[in-house]
Amino acid sequence: MTIAFIQARMGSIRLPNKVMKMINGKPLIEYLLLRVAKAKFIDKVVLATSVNSNNDPLVSFVNSLGFETYRGSELDVLSRFYEAAKFYNATTLLRITADCPLVDPDLIDSLIEKYFNSGSDYATNTLPPTYPDGLDIEVFSFQSLERAYNEAKEPNEREHVTPYIRFSGQFSIHNILNKIDYSDRRWTVDEVDDFEVVSNIFQYFHPDIYFDWNNIIKIENLQPEMFQKNKHIKRNEGAELSDDQKHQKRDAIAIHVSKKN
Repeated sequence: MTIAFIQARMGSIRLPNKVMKMINGKPLIEYLLLRVAKAKFIDKVVLATSVNSNNDPLVSFVNSLGFETYRGSELDVLSRFYEAAKFYNATTLLRITADCPLVDPDLIDSLIEKYFNSGSDYATNTLPPTYPDGLDIEVFSFQSLERAYNEAKEPNEREHVTPYIRFSGQFSIHNILNKIDYSDRRWTVDEVDDFEVVSNIFQYFHPDIYFDWNNIIKIENLQPEMFQKNKHIKRNEGAELSDDQKHQKRDAIAIHVSKKN
């Protein structure tokens, strides 16, 4: 069974409760779940969140949409994924993080197809990235996840789920490349400026929520001013920052905003 696990929690440091922030009357997590569910080669979409009580509203909302949820460790996300995969008898897993509400169902299907055709343990579109930040997808076998669960020891490997698979040299890796390198485009939601850009995109296409990622490229080329607000943010910055650094950056942004107002 091929299952897409959406990694989400309410306790994001740089943009708290971002998954429930509203655009056109819908929270970000709803856009993401509906877009992922549109992929043809996925059998089930499951929200994988933590047992912390602050995630209760998120779980209730996702369940109200008809999607299933699994709750595990807040910090050892690798164990959360492993336990969820066992619970749902997943043989193939997709990992998509909740900061990617624009992830494209056709791109998901393309990656799944290439994963199976390649016979690899793990496939992605981020090694190196050639797609916009926010279209990040990972596909891997349950056997690879189980091995990582048993062998990964470093905190970073446990928190971010796949570093051991990606970088240990113990697994066969397949990466898909786009013909044009768009890795400098930023469509993810980590900070307030990101949320403004993604809001602009959804508002432009409203009420359609299933628009193709290539159409976003066309709009960005025609109306670059819609996409300027978050250009200063480095790709994958969150994976390189400690929690203390994230807190410091969030506080600095809050002070800057208060001074402007």
